[in-house]
Amino acid sequence: MSTYVIGDLQGCLDPLKRLLEQIQFDPARDTLWFVGDIVNRGPQSLATLRYVRELADSSITVLGNHDLHLLAVAYTGKKSKGKDTLGDILHAPDRDELLDWLRQRPLVHHDAKLTALLVHAGIPPAWSIQDSLAHAHEVQKVLSGDSAVELLSIMYNDQPDMWRDDHSESERLIYSINAFTRMRYVKSDGRMEFKNKGTPKLAPANLIPWFDMPRQPLGARIFFGHWSTLGLIRLPNHAVEALAMDSGCLWGGRLTTIRVDDPELPMYSEPCEEAAKPGLE
Repeated sequence: MSTYVIGDLQGCLDPLKRLLEQIQFDPARDTLWFVGDIVNRGPQSLATLRYVRELADSSITVLGNHDLHLLAVAYTGKKSKGKDTLGDILHAPDRDELLDWLRQRPLVHHDAKLTALLVHAGIPPAWSIQDSLAHAHEVQKVLSGDSAVELLSIMYNDQPDMWRDDHSESERLIYSINAFTRMRYVKSDGRMEFKNKGTPKLAPANLIPWFDMPRQPLGARIFFGHWSTLGLIRLPNHAVEALAMDSGCLWGGRLTTIRVDDPELPMYSEPCEEAAKPGLE
């Protein structure tokens, strides 16, 4: 019985199938963890979403920003962007079932036995595992309930960019969504910054990768995606041990998986056909 974490798919199903053949994935025995962004920008968004959903109990998926964007377009009337590949999902006969399944996915998954934490973008430096799970659950409860449309309508907001315990409910929800699905850089005071997407070597001096901010020991290794310019990288000597899983499949890079239950964390990958030009994420 093996557990594998897999990087951002973004509608690229064929590389996933090749990767699962390579690791000899058996849904009756093994479990897949997906770091989010199951859909969008790639050529097979509908087929990818169906495939991941049909994995049922043999997979765990956390929400990414592109997954939330799909829900916003579907439920709030927000216009799809020109580079989106969501039309097939929005017009599919099983649209409602797919969207209902997606909006019930968590934003954070924690496995205490494997001392592993799964999230799309990152974990705020001030938050513990318990904090993260509590705030993620608050968002999931709203998204899966009757107030989902209201939340999806207000989530496109860069504020608040810093956590305060006296935030209103809507401010808490927006901050949590931004942290779990959009965060890359923070400033020295902990404020999140969303404009810069490039490698840390090219970032302004006042910006710090979220995983480099000082923090109390988390007690778990973080697996995250979202940041394709980082590439596949293990960060054992930073403030938190983390593994960046987005190795740029959408851009013609590779789709990567890591076996989480093996202490050596073996990696496997498959080449991907370029489905979009870098910089359009």
